Amino acid sequence: MAGYRKLSRTASQRKALIRGQVTALIQNGKIVTTEAKAKEIRKVAEHLIAMAVRERDNYETVTVTAKVPRKDKDGKRVKEVVDGKKVTVYDEVQKEIRKDMPSRLHARREMQKVLYTVKEVPTENAGKKRNTKEVDLAEKLFTEIAPKYADRNGGYTRIVKIGLRRGDAAMEVLLELV
Repeated sequence: MAGYRKLSRTASQRKALIRGQVTALIQNGKIVTTEAKAKEIRKVAEHLIAMAVRERDNYETVTVTAKVPRKDKDGKRVKEVVDGKKVTVYDEVQKEIRKDMPSRLHARREMQKVLYTVKEVPTENAGKKRNTKEVDLAEKLFTEIAPKYADRNGGYTRIVKIGLRRGDAAMEVLLELV
């Protein structure tokens, strides 16, 4: 018996389908799909969440000095003349950043193998490329989802049967994060 469901697809199609569904599940918190697909998606999603829970606090906070351009009241860069050329004025600022430990960095890279990159478009700019933001789902797993499940040993997702789908009578289910 196989260790996974083939879902009537080739290997590359199946992997793309599972990656897309897992990305949607992590981003939205729930998805509606067929029962067979949900059981396969659940395996991958639970593995990612377990990795995030295991590595959630495995980082160190480091203070770094960064150069930031000085801006005027209108938000434009301040320039001064040096040797006949206009040069931007920079200020040095202390910033606190999180530096991943090696095991957390490895976990982040393993998550990036599975999750697709997602772009978030504000509602006022629907259909336009301006002001789109790339959402880091690995960071969302570490900061939002993992702390929720810190005291839980597995069972991060729930499958709720909805009913038969019109057309092919496949059992539809709601797959959601608990």
